[in-house]
Amino acid sequence: MFKVIKKEGKARRGVFESVHGTAQTPVFMNVGTSAAIKGGVAAEDLKELGCQIELSNTYHLHLRPGDEVVHRLGGLHKFMNWDRPILTDSGGFQVFSLAQLRKIKEEGVYFASHIDGRKIFMGPEESMKIQSNLASTIAMAFDECVENPSPYEYVKQSSERTIRWLERCRKEMDRLNTLDTTINKSQMLFGINQGGTYPDLRIENMKAIREINCEGYAIGGLAVGEETSVMYEIIEAVEEYMPEDKPRYLMGVGTPSNILEAVHRGVDFFDCVMPSRNARHGFLFTWNGTVNLNNNKYMDDPNPIDEHCNCPACRLHSKGYIRHLLKAGEMLGMRLAVMHNLYFYNELMQKIRDALDKGEYETFYNKYKDLFMQRI
Repeated sequence: MFKVIKKEGKARRGVFESVHGTAQTPVFMNVGTSAAIKGGVAAEDLKELGCQIELSNTYHLHLRPGDEVVHRLGGLHKFMNWDRPILTDSGGFQVFSLAQLRKIKEEGVYFASHIDGRKIFMGPEESMKIQSNLASTIAMAFDECVENPSPYEYVKQSSERTIRWLERCRKEMDRLNTLDTTINKSQMLFGINQGGTYPDLRIENMKAIREINCEGYAIGGLAVGEETSVMYEIIEAVEEYMPEDKPRYLMGVGTPSNILEAVHRGVDFFDCVMPSRNARHGFLFTWNGTVNLNNNKYMDDPNPIDEHCNCPACRLHSKGYIRHLLKAGEMLGMRLAVMHNLYFYNELMQKIRDALDKGEYETFYNKYKDLFMQRI
């Protein structure tokens, strides 16, 4: 299922295999929250943009159109016409960040929908059932994502509850994978490490969840308010205790610079809404730093967003034209900008893999880690 084929320091070059195909790692998963990339980008576009794994959200799809609807239509792969791996996140983060009037109990979380206020309950078993209906390749465990910083004692209790919830997730997924009505009987489960910004709690949690046999392990609850340096410290603390032969996923991260730093510390999987969200507002990533197309200096610019980029936007259109579309509120502007940023992220991961293959990651890392933070 997963094999590390080369290492350079902590950085890992791997291959991930699943019933829905193979992905080369390190990999960035393109986020299609409601089974679509915001900005008018279709599943068929994702292949041209170099996407290997698509990510959709359990919480959003449960609320609309409903996971049972997706199940009746053959699962997410048929629903959105995507034949490569899909990861569904458990809905935990959205329950804690979007839901109204939430109440956390041992059995799960009671909350009100952010769409219409209706009362909903979600626990480990419910999250697994929803994700089984969606028939994703990888299902994420249901966990509690605490704010950073939070009091030590609360984080400790939350971390211990997340371990108990993972045990329930594993048991329920094993059951669901035996049912005749289950579309993907080979669905994988990734456990999630929690513990806030406390290294000792993170390590305790990781030691516990690695004893629950999962197909991969994620580091959750970071990039939610803490300093970047703290995030890196937590990754370093946890990495030592993560199984060597399982994928390591840093959830919700991040900038190109964050990705370089996390690969340097042994992470394999990434996702973030940043490339598509920033693109829709005119903030674009290039190999020389970030570009803000809203600036007046690009009004008459006949050049592509990045002369080194081979995405559809850069091949065919100028900064001046795309800026005009965004200013005019034309959907095409958002589509082109999103396609550029997703292409950039997927090309970044390809270049990271190439550098690891050649034993040159340290050189690549040192060249770009600061450059990516520059604004043009």
